[in-house]
Amino acid sequence: MGATPTVAAALVQSLQAMGVRYVFGVPSGGWVDYLEALRNADGIEFILTAHEGAAAMMADVCGRMGEAPGACFGTLGPGATNLATGVGGALLDRSPVIAFTDEMPAEMRGRTTQMGIDHQALFRPLTKNTTRLTADSVRATLFDAARLALEVRPGPVHVGLPLGLSAQPAEPEDVDFNPPPPQAAADPALVQEAAQLFAAARKPILAVGLGAVHAKVAKKVQALAHKHEIPVVLTPMAKGMLAEDDPCYAGVLFHALSDKVGETHSQADLVLAIGYDPVEFNYESWLPPDARLVSLDVAPADIDCERYRLAVDAVGDIGETLDALLTLPASSHEWDLGALADRRAEMFARLRPSNQGFGPKAALEVLRDVLPRDGIMTCDVGAHTHLIGQLWETPEPGLQIMTNGWSTMGFGIPSAIAAKLMCPEKKVCSVVGDGGFLMTAGELSTAIRYGLNVVVILLTDNELALIRIKQERKDNRAYGIEVRNEGVVGGGSIFGVPVHTACGSAEFQDHLQAAFAADGPVVIEACIDASEYDDVVLRPDRS
Repeated sequence: MGATPTVAAALVQSLQAMGVRYVFGVPSGGWVDYLEALRNADGIEFILTAHEGAAAMMADVCGRMGEAPGACFGTLGPGATNLATGVGGALLDRSPVIAFTDEMPAEMRGRTTQMGIDHQALFRPLTKNTTRLTADSVRATLFDAARLALEVRPGPVHVGLPLGLSAQPAEPEDVDFNPPPPQAAADPALVQEAAQLFAAARKPILAVGLGAVHAKVAKKVQALAHKHEIPVVLTPMAKGMLAEDDPCYAGVLFHALSDKVGETHSQADLVLAIGYDPVEFNYESWLPPDARLVSLDVAPADIDCERYRLAVDAVGDIGETLDALLTLPASSHEWDLGALADRRAEMFARLRPSNQGFGPKAALEVLRDVLPRDGIMTCDVGAHTHLIGQLWETPEPGLQIMTNGWSTMGFGIPSAIAAKLMCPEKKVCSVVGDGGFLMTAGELSTAIRYGLNVVVILLTDNELALIRIKQERKDNRAYGIEVRNEGVVGGGSIFGVPVHTACGSAEFQDHLQAAFAADGPVVIEACIDASEYDDVVLRPDRS
């Protein structure tokens, strides 16, 4: 019989059993035993990051892209509060994560001591649950945390690691990891009622959200739309559920030229919401007031029922409900797909670059041409996000990664690093603005340390363009939004990462092609004219 494992070894073995491949963070003295257990384990690796917030963002993206929760760590006090930004992202972007932090031992909880705060209280509003490890329940606690993180709407769970626990022997546990069971089917009577309302509607549309991505029902959504020849609108994080050139595609809610998308959904008399999560965009911000809402999701619809008509709230397995709807015969609706095609063509024409100067539209067009169709593009938060949400062609879910429920600046670089770790065979890039770049530029040191060919496209306009546009629409002068007075990052390299500057499409394309062929990370600074955003972002039908 082998030696009894320590708590640290049992924790790492439990993560291995779940399928966790990476733990991201900044180590502490209390984490040393866990580091040693990770060093001696196969198939799992500790990734040192520059900041704990970025560690949690990386764990978020690993949770999105894999079958197991992502994992991250922060130490006492400032380590935990830094981690909290990324953990909040996992909560509102619906990503399964286990967030570990050091905690004070039992005798010091509630006492006045250096770095001492209540981590359970800190993480309670930012997680699905917060708990604490004990020597007699390592596997059971972690397996329960993983199941909770993965089930229904995924999200983070916080697990505190009391100082001094790691070296203690872990007591034997006869427990195995079993992922959460499939979602139960929706009430058949509600599914039948949904089918009847859908069949009777004159102008139904499909509104597809993040829950449909989790349910992996893209083919069923496409089949339903094509069978009945009806428009489909997507939330930003559901990009890829329907191709942009599909005859049923009506656009992305909330992002650029949302008023053009609104010309379609404002005509609807019934909205069939498939995995629609209002964490991205509340129903009340766009739903036609006289339209009936039929919600097919794993959680009850969140809508003001006094002002809007929630006709059916079918909670249960989304795929099974769609299977039932797909048995309906093709119905005759009043949509004019030719008119929809005209609106779609006009929208994309307005998103194409002009021949005047070098703007974000041209940069994204060149990037789309260079990045392989199965390549992954992540993006940060800013005016460019709104443009990407509508403009970027996304062949399938997961090839464009953003934060929209949480919307934290600084997401772009960490998310690209995690995507490259999860899919090393794919080309990976990130599009960031000046502000977001400065928040997590330190993670370039992480990318170069691990030799990751991540291409960071820095759209330099020396301002927070989205805030400037909002100021100008209130007739306010631009104030407090200059990232720097003038100039570029430049300088040859940052943390040893090469930096190239491009001021035109041809130069930008050359740098991109070389960057994707490089052995490690590269930054390409595209000097753009931010005025190109002004006429396409923050349009009506978005707030």
